[in-house]
Amino acid sequence: MAQTNTPPDATRLRQDRRAYGGSASCSACHEEEFKLWAGSHHALAERKITPKSDRAAFDPPRSLKHGSQWSGASWDSGRPRINTRGPDGSNENFALQRVIGQAPLRQFLVSAPGGRLQTLEVSYDPASNEWFDVFGSEDRQPGEWGHWTGRGMNWNSMCGSCHDTHLSKNFDARTDSYHTTMAEMSVGCEACHGPLQAHNAWQRSSGKKGAKDPTLARLTARQSLDNCGSCHARRSDLTGHFQPGDDFNDHFQLATVDATETFYADGQIRDEDYEFSPFLGSRMHARGVGCGDCHDPHSMKTRLPGNFLCLRCHIGGVSNAPVINPVTHSHHKVFGYATNGVALNIDLAGYHPSKIIETGGECVNCHMPQTLFMQRHWRHDHGFTIPDPLLTKQYDIPNACNRCHADKTTDWALEFVAQWYGDKMKRPTRDRATAIARGRNGDRAAAANLAGLLQHDESPYWRAAAAKILERWAGETNVSAALLGGLADTNALVREACAQSLEPLAEAEVPQVMEAMKKLLGDPARSVRVAAAWALRPSLDTNSTAGKDLRRMLDFNADQPLGQVQTGEFYLSRGNSQLALEHAKKAVDWDTHSPALRQELAVVLSTLGQSDEAMAQLEAAVRLDPRDAESHYRLALACNETGDLERAARELTITVELAPQRARAWYNLGLAQNSLGETDLAIKSLARAESAEPQDADIPYARATILSSLGRNDEARTAARRALEIQPGFIDAQVLIRALNGQAEAGRIQKP
Repeated sequence: MAQTNTPPDATRLRQDRRAYGGSASCSACHEEEFKLWAGSHHALAERKITPKSDRAAFDPPRSLKHGSQWSGASWDSGRPRINTRGPDGSNENFALQRVIGQAPLRQFLVSAPGGRLQTLEVSYDPASNEWFDVFGSEDRQPGEWGHWTGRGMNWNSMCGSCHDTHLSKNFDARTDSYHTTMAEMSVGCEACHGPLQAHNAWQRSSGKKGAKDPTLARLTARQSLDNCGSCHARRSDLTGHFQPGDDFNDHFQLATVDATETFYADGQIRDEDYEFSPFLGSRMHARGVGCGDCHDPHSMKTRLPGNFLCLRCHIGGVSNAPVINPVTHSHHKVFGYATNGVALNIDLAGYHPSKIIETGGECVNCHMPQTLFMQRHWRHDHGFTIPDPLLTKQYDIPNACNRCHADKTTDWALEFVAQWYGDKMKRPTRDRATAIARGRNGDRAAAANLAGLLQHDESPYWRAAAAKILERWAGETNVSAALLGGLADTNALVREACAQSLEPLAEAEVPQVMEAMKKLLGDPARSVRVAAAWALRPSLDTNSTAGKDLRRMLDFNADQPLGQVQTGEFYLSRGNSQLALEHAKKAVDWDTHSPALRQELAVVLSTLGQSDEAMAQLEAAVRLDPRDAESHYRLALACNETGDLERAARELTITVELAPQRARAWYNLGLAQNSLGETDLAIKSLARAESAEPQDADIPYARATILSSLGRNDEARTAARRALEIQPGFIDAQVLIRALNGQAEAGRIQKP
């Protein structure tokens, strides 16, 4: 499979762009909407730098210290400049090309070789007239993926598609360069309505302004939501060419609650996750609420201020939403409300709770808590979650009570919540978050609850989340049955998640899973086809529809290290280790500070028999992040392969210290300790392994063999029987039990 991401034909690009008329062409007929849009953050998402809008940031000159670095901003000969640390590690002056964002922060773009624009980390806060580093105290350095000169801050790949209209990245893998184009700078009218040149021409020719236009197709509620989600989501891009009216799942794979810590277990945002994913998991979305119900589609401001917005539905008589009195419901004084509960017209939009006195009665402060990103940007969580201090106490899930009352304990908040709401807090959302949290922690007992969520939860988002967490138990009969059933779900997000979790069984060529995955290669949603194609990649026909989808995805993401390592994994699975090595090496070259990428390179090197080189990569990974359990674990396995058991045991000991619930690390540690003659420690390690993963038959069997060698036959027999309970066809366990029974019988015969 050769990479095909060469620059598209220039003629086709020009024709494609001709379909766009530009936002200015809308102003004559849609004057009111245009005015609302022109002052919006969408209109100002990216623009040219102007003295009127931007000179105050640079004149008079100023400087700031951030980490170990100094940067300066100045207005020199009519042009803004930044003096900061460049790719060679020394400070130099950089001319600025344009600005992305308006408030609460502005970031500036610098030209770089290969058609690149790079996004500076030193940014400007117009409200305080201050410069700051968006990474705070991280102190990123040249050569790091996330430094402003690195690929992690490349505008062509990371920013442009959501800050501009109809952007085509156009990465050329052969020359490692970009030929990026766009229909219009900023998020213009056509970013949401699609290309409108045909509409403009029809209006001019027909003179039927306001009449039904055959060139326009009204978006459905789902299409409108997908359109918002195409930018307001943390997602992987499959095509690079989403258009208004397209299905989200035909172009993206969405990041959701899963086994990682990207989101909290109740769905609240943790990393920079944006709004779409939490909203899909919300009860609001389940009841048919869309973005436009709360936000004006042109100004993007909320349609009403403060609690007025929520009370449009929660006042009764308008919808079937429960009636809410903000004062009695919140048990707080309400800023902006009279003492009798009558609402006053005070707009709290944009304020953070820490800046307002007595805001507990504001709906958004409890159900849409804010998280700070990029040092200046407070963002409302759109999951509409219910504050629950019990989940904080048990699983470290934050609650809105303690977000505001940071000086109080979780028990303090829990006491008041129990007093005010009592048994009402025993809600399905609490049970769901509990099952997710337990599953993440490796609690095998949670698998049944998660399987129930996958099969019965009303929200496709949460069915998908449950499916992703079930991956670790996919080999168990009940779990695999639930995941196989989920492949027939009516929602693409669920089918995709089930396909991803069944991938290990597809790699093991389990017949039932292979058959089901092959059917998914013809799924109507590209995201599902790609998931199935990836699971079947060793034998995939790359000229099939799903094969072409996968190739397109790999090509589109080939400008980033993760894209390179994924392409390497593809080739490795198909037996082409040499091509896999080329891509894995390129991934590490592009991000030398990533332990995960070095781990993948080590796998390829080991496959090629280059053990010393693989070991060197794993040692480098450990140096880069001494607290990364995976690096220590893989290094331990490599040491074991070379026969260095003592070092393997040391690395495994570090692994379990960093990841106490990692059953396989405890298991391997037990085996290593036994080989080193430390049998008592080995038995203890295997007991820890069994506690962490009680459904792995290998663990009690290993313990049984050690106990048998020590002559502790009764204990050995019990352990072997446990292995058979887990895996009734376990031949080695059966043989061991027969041997132990034979020894016992021989002992009885020899007695006088």
